[in-house]
Amino acid sequence: MNFLQTRKALFASSANSLNLSKCIINTIKVRYQSTQTRSKVVNSVDEALDGVKSNITLLSGGFGLSGLPEMLINGLLAKKDINGITAVSNNAGIDKRGLSNLLESGQITKMISSYIGNNKTFEKLYLSGKIDLELCPQGNLAERCRAGAAGIPAYYTATGVNTWIEEGKLPVRYDPNDNTKVLKTSKPRESRVFNGKKYLLEEAIVGDVAFVKAFKADTLGNCWFKGSARNFNSVFGRAANLTIVEAENIVEPGEIQAEDVHLPGLYVDRIIQSNSPKDIEILTLSKDESTASDAGDKQLSPGELKRIKIVKRASQEFEDGVYANLGIGMPTLAPNYLPKEIEVNLQSENGILGMGPYPKPGEEDADLINAGKETVTLKPGASLFGSEESFAMIRSGKISLTMLGGLQVSKYGDLANWGLPGRIKGMGGAMDLVSSPERTKVVVLMEHVDKKGRPKILDECKFPLTGAKCVSRIITDLAVFDVDSERGLTLIEIDGSSTVEEVRAATGCEFAVSLDLKTIEV
Repeated sequence: MNFLQTRKALFASSANSLNLSKCIINTIKVRYQSTQTRSKVVNSVDEALDGVKSNITLLSGGFGLSGLPEMLINGLLAKKDINGITAVSNNAGIDKRGLSNLLESGQITKMISSYIGNNKTFEKLYLSGKIDLELCPQGNLAERCRAGAAGIPAYYTATGVNTWIEEGKLPVRYDPNDNTKVLKTSKPRESRVFNGKKYLLEEAIVGDVAFVKAFKADTLGNCWFKGSARNFNSVFGRAANLTIVEAENIVEPGEIQAEDVHLPGLYVDRIIQSNSPKDIEILTLSKDESTASDAGDKQLSPGELKRIKIVKRASQEFEDGVYANLGIGMPTLAPNYLPKEIEVNLQSENGILGMGPYPKPGEEDADLINAGKETVTLKPGASLFGSEESFAMIRSGKISLTMLGGLQVSKYGDLANWGLPGRIKGMGGAMDLVSSPERTKVVVLMEHVDKKGRPKILDECKFPLTGAKCVSRIITDLAVFDVDSERGLTLIEIDGSSTVEEVRAATGCEFAVSLDLKTIEV
């Protein structure tokens, strides 16, 4: 081949290569554009539930009624042949709403939840031995799913150490003929010591199907959650083999900014337009300041006055700028009595940091609730996240103060606040909240004696523990105690109308008295 022939051959070869390259690029462009425009939107609930079978593990998002994928749940309710469901949900909705209907229909045979709450259907079926219940601390519930989504089979946590969680004593199934008899209990946890502290091994959860409720989803499956309705929705959506999203608003790709995507479309398989109602479970509105005044307090019953006294003393535990989590009941009232110069950052375990007061009439939002399902507002500078992020803050000790109610506290700081014999309601997030006492100050608010006059501060707790040696301070209507996990109790403040002898008579264990004993001032 001469020089001219060689040059022609090279040119031909280059042209062919260029044409081939253009062909490849065009093919890639077509495939890319096809991928970017392929919609995951389906037109009916039947289409959304196509392939869903019996004997599945179903992850169902929501926190009470907030972020509840109710249309998908009701679609499953219509398919009576789908049964044997293990449902993973924080609390199974409320009576006649959400998963409660699948419990009533018999389609759910096992729940994995943190809390029964006021769901009478759930409670009745569990206590009568009709279903299995795997009680799981709320933070563990979220983290087990986050681990499953990340391909991590198990992890270690301090939550539940030295409680029925570790010992394998949680009632899973009661005898239908005798609800005082437990037929099946939970599995004991393996433990291991890291840096001198004991941790328990928790296994990941991966669902067969996840039901998710989003405020906004684009046709590719990218989701955005409004307010505190992200709760378990985001992490559940990541942790299933088939994720179905019920979206209030379906938009085109790009209408949700990339940095605002809470659940990437990678995890989402199907999307359906939601027509579920948006109801508020517990509408709580702000009251006129005069109702929280001392003048208002004087119109209350003796029992209410006693609780107000505890709450007012508890408000003195806040330091300016503190990050705090407040349990349901008396703790949530403590910020009402803060001096105006004290600024507190309140965290709610369903995904709020910077929680404000209850809303004024007309300002309530179904997508903005606290851990007690009450309507709340946000302060300037607040942030929102999922339950898995919320409990990461808690377990790591980033929340420096937590206040909880108590049924019993031992002299060494063991806390029991989630279960009574025959009245197991679930621990919710309490076990997680007390899992880092070396970094988090745990303050318990409770009346000094129960309704029968029996001491609630004891040598040892008689009820199932929430946490061992976790309480830092006890505030009652009669006294304030500091708690040392080795030395026990020290009385540091006393009610002005009581004596040390009266406090001793009402306390079920010995305690020391501070040399600087003060009178409780509220």
